[in-house]
Amino acid sequence: MTDAAALQASEAPLNAPEVILAEPRGFCAGVDRAIEIVERALLKFGAPIYVRHEIVHNTYVVNDLKARGAIFIEDLAEVPPGATLVFSAHGVSQEVRQEAARRGFQVFDATCPLVTKVHVEVAKLHREGYEFIMIGHKGHPEVEGTMGQLSEGIYLVEDVADVAAVPVKNPAKLAVVTQTTLSVDDAAEILAAVKTHFPEVREPKKQDICYATQNRQDAVKVMAPQVDVVIVVGSPTSSNSNRLRELAERLGTPGYMVDSADDLKAEWLDGPNGQTARRVGLTAGASAPDVLVQAVIERLRALGATTVRSLPGVEEHVRFPLPLGLGDKSMAEVSSSRS
Repeated sequence: MTDAAALQASEAPLNAPEVILAEPRGFCAGVDRAIEIVERALLKFGAPIYVRHEIVHNTYVVNDLKARGAIFIEDLAEVPPGATLVFSAHGVSQEVRQEAARRGFQVFDATCPLVTKVHVEVAKLHREGYEFIMIGHKGHPEVEGTMGQLSEGIYLVEDVADVAAVPVKNPAKLAVVTQTTLSVDDAAEILAAVKTHFPEVREPKKQDICYATQNRQDAVKVMAPQVDVVIVVGSPTSSNSNRLRELAERLGTPGYMVDSADDLKAEWLDGPNGQTARRVGLTAGASAPDVLVQAVIERLRALGATTVRSLPGVEEHVRFPLPLGLGDKSMAEVSSSRS
């Protein structure tokens, strides 16, 4: 081989980057269930179906359901009498539940069962006289829903600095709960501060951060050191998607989020020396459908990627049951409605 040919061969991978897919990525069981609840309600009752807040935080999913007759609202005053109402996967406060009951809506609850588990724990321990610290992000609908299970005695902490200011009345009767979509590492750091400041605090028997959040973050921890850049498919409002991008950055790999393939910028693939990234890592938040991942792959192929391979990872087989009254439509009908 001539020197010129050898040089060309050594540089070839730079012009033909490899796409590395994280496993697992994309939809989790709670998101699948929530979307299916809206789809089945539309099939059974017809449009419109009202949904309190975005069913999940993904622009593509929300727009697709809007096109089929779902109407997304924040205020129950926007829902007409006798309408069918779906609560989003993030959960709602007791005040919202009570208002929906007063107004007589037919309600289907798409709250993720792992969020419901947190609500049940809060209600149970509250009856036993406990106060609560909630680790989470202010303004996130899941946080509002969980804190809204009580009228008082639940305090939000967003970082370590917030812990010392919590006005706990009886530290011996204090429990901690967590938003399910947080950074595992950030939550652990805040929880350690809580335990230092309140040594008697009661922790959940099993951590509140959900299996899907944990698995997707673990997959990025495996992938990020092997690639030059990480692309996360997810909407800006998606907490778990944002955490994936932040995690890649924390591990020293540039990370970017895209709501769709159109958001992907070619310059993100430029390496530090002006060379094209050899390996591009790709993952998706738990509310991002695979159709968006495939579109990003095609965009990367258009930019020069020639190979795509998946890393080994955890296989997820979780499935949550549907609410009563929505289980009589066949999956074939629901699947055909998605196409």
